[in-house]
Amino acid sequence: MNKAALEKQKVLAFLDAEDAKVPANPGILNAKADKAGDFDSLFEASMKEQDFKVGDVVTGSVVEVQSDYVLVDINYKSEGLIAINEFRIVDGVRDVKAGDKVEVLIDRIENENGMIVLSKDKADMLRAWTDISKAAENEEVIEGTVVAKVKGGLSVDIGVKAFLPGSQIDLRPVRNMDVYLGKKFKFKVIKFNKKRGNIVLSRRALLEEERDSLRSQTLDTMAEGSVVTGVVKNITDYGAFIDLGGMDGLLHITDMSWGRVKHPSEMLNVGDEIQVKVLKYDKEKERVSLGMKQLHADPWESVKASYPPGTKLKGKVVSLAEYGAFVELGEGIEGLIHVSEMSWTKRVKHPSQIVTVDQEVEVVVLEVDTENRRISLGMKQLQANPWVEMKESYAPGTIIEGEVKSVTDFGIFIGIEEGIDGLVHISDFSWTKRVNHPNELYAKGQKVRAVVLGVDIENERFSLGIKQLESDPWSNIENKYAIGTQHDVKVTKTADFGAFVELESDIEGLIHISELTTEKINSVEEFIKPGQSVKAEVISIDKDARKIGLSAKLVKLRESKADVDDYVKKATATSKSTFGDLFADQLKNVKTDKQ
Repeated sequence: MNKAALEKQKVLAFLDAEDAKVPANPGILNAKADKAGDFDSLFEASMKEQDFKVGDVVTGSVVEVQSDYVLVDINYKSEGLIAINEFRIVDGVRDVKAGDKVEVLIDRIENENGMIVLSKDKADMLRAWTDISKAAENEEVIEGTVVAKVKGGLSVDIGVKAFLPGSQIDLRPVRNMDVYLGKKFKFKVIKFNKKRGNIVLSRRALLEEERDSLRSQTLDTMAEGSVVTGVVKNITDYGAFIDLGGMDGLLHITDMSWGRVKHPSEMLNVGDEIQVKVLKYDKEKERVSLGMKQLHADPWESVKASYPPGTKLKGKVVSLAEYGAFVELGEGIEGLIHVSEMSWTKRVKHPSQIVTVDQEVEVVVLEVDTENRRISLGMKQLQANPWVEMKESYAPGTIIEGEVKSVTDFGIFIGIEEGIDGLVHISDFSWTKRVNHPNELYAKGQKVRAVVLGVDIENERFSLGIKQLESDPWSNIENKYAIGTQHDVKVTKTADFGAFVELESDIEGLIHISELTTEKINSVEEFIKPGQSVKAEVISIDKDARKIGLSAKLVKLRESKADVDDYVKKATATSKSTFGDLFADQLKNVKTDKQ
């Protein structure tokens, strides 16, 4: 039974009760029938006076709140239904209760149950539409509360439900929209459709206007050297962008601190308010370079006074490189311990063999270069220099015995003490024997004897010699093979310019092609071959270069009793230059430069 039928039944019941108080008679009964007929007419007329049309906005009273719908009495023959979701949620509860007065729009006169369908949202929208239209046309600001997340953006209550697209929420893309829920903001209406009843808002438009206004003020006051306050807007690997009020400035990572900064996030977070100094301002391009470290004095200005050479101090290892370790001595001050300054005796190939990052180490300041901002540090200087002791303990001429630690192209290293090796250069293997490579005579692990030649403290070198264990056969060569003496010698090898001959074991001489015979020859090999014996006279000796020149031709001339005085003079003079050059070419491997 609908509301109209119920009302009619109540009125008729009332009339019956009143008639029961009067005795029954035929006249009264006829009057009662007339009253009933009159009531039907009057009731229908009354309902016609309250006839509603779709789209009308009326005020009603909440009769009952159900789980899905709210029943509202608008003084019509039936009560109306409003979907429960058209009422706001406040503190987790729908903001509606029985007895509340609400303005509603008639959406449908009757549904399948004979009840009128109402809409609070549409009524609110019609009521507010005039104000919203005016605000949109005049570009006025509207205040509203974000009530829910919807597809593509947020739903905002401005008296009616309006849509705030995600792109219009803020100046920057918003990843987490939840932070806006329940908050009140100001908006601009950027689009509305009265027929469809949809409204599109923008918060970004207001923020852009505010930013442009601030930007204009900022540009007017911006000057190089000025200190300004800004908010960290974005962080990258190379720095941070700072919002200075309508415009951004770049704070490069190198201008954040006088010390080492691996990543800007070590010092800053998005949203931090910081003070910065304007380093450079390009008004034409509107670019601003900022600095934080420039707000403080450069620590390098007092480095020479704070860290004089010889100062002992502690620091933290902040990074390692192939060539050494960087140590933080103070804020913005770092020094380098080169691998060569880490140990007196160890051959340090990489600093990780000695130190690790974040390790606290004790160091000594070796050198300060303020111009290039470099401080050289040492670790080994904190200990006694073993090379000083070595020089005192191993005087030149001392004979030692040790194991061959390594064999190189230029010599062998012999173990002296823990961590200290001595070098026998290839030129100090033998007085007379020509050695092409040290591995011809020595191998790693072999025990050998050697003589100490010297200890170089500054270059940390220990020099040894093996040939010095014996006397130098060239020391008395002038007495044994005096100029003018003749000797039977054996040809060891031939060359285009002459023949090399052996005077004794490991003592060689050269007979130049011009001194082989009195006859004219085109080729040395045609005249003499290795293994042959020949008699020759010594015509020159170069003790320092260890060279002896001989002549077989002079022996023949003497045997024929020819006048050889002039020849000897010429031969001697020639041999000193010609033979010297030839020996230099052929014997250059006998004595190589030490490496």
